[in-house]
Amino acid sequence: MARRTFLASATALIGAAAGAFYLRNDANAASDGAFPVSFTPDQWRERLTPAQFSVLRDHATEAPFSSPLNDNKKSGLYSCAGCDTPVYSSETKFDSGTGWPSFYAPLSASVIGTSNDYALIYPRTEVHCATCGGHFGHIFDDGPKPTGKRHCLNGVALKFKPGASTVG
Repeated sequence: MARRTFLASATALIGAAAGAFYLRNDANAASDGAFPVSFTPDQWRERLTPAQFSVLRDHATEAPFSSPLNDNKKSGLYSCAGCDTPVYSSETKFDSGTGWPSFYAPLSASVIGTSNDYALIYPRTEVHCATCGGHFGHIFDDGPKPTGKRHCLNGVALKFKPGASTVG
């Protein structure tokens, strides 16, 4: 009996510790006004496709090589699919070979936010929209110069607007 109690306690402790270390930003916090653009989950469902909601609001990941934006070579701006905030330029897009649209830098540091994501146990840097909190993907330290960063994004979280590739 003592062994069973010990195992149950250890399992509960590990679960609590994992929960405490799971420090990712919850994009649904946008429903409480934590971001300039915020809606309730039901309002987000009305505004987004099911795939967009899954990625932007529930932090899902689309299948690799499934987004037409992965192979897009046109000049233009990439905006948040949730709130239309311009976030990335075609000028910083590169082919990472991962199956997801990748960029080495956002338009500016102010248009994105980052947080620690421990969903896979090991730490990753989550990137999200600074305007609505929508989840875009993750940032890795294996990108090209000049930043050495790879913003590996879900294409469904973005909208492409052809034309000028910079704001201003």
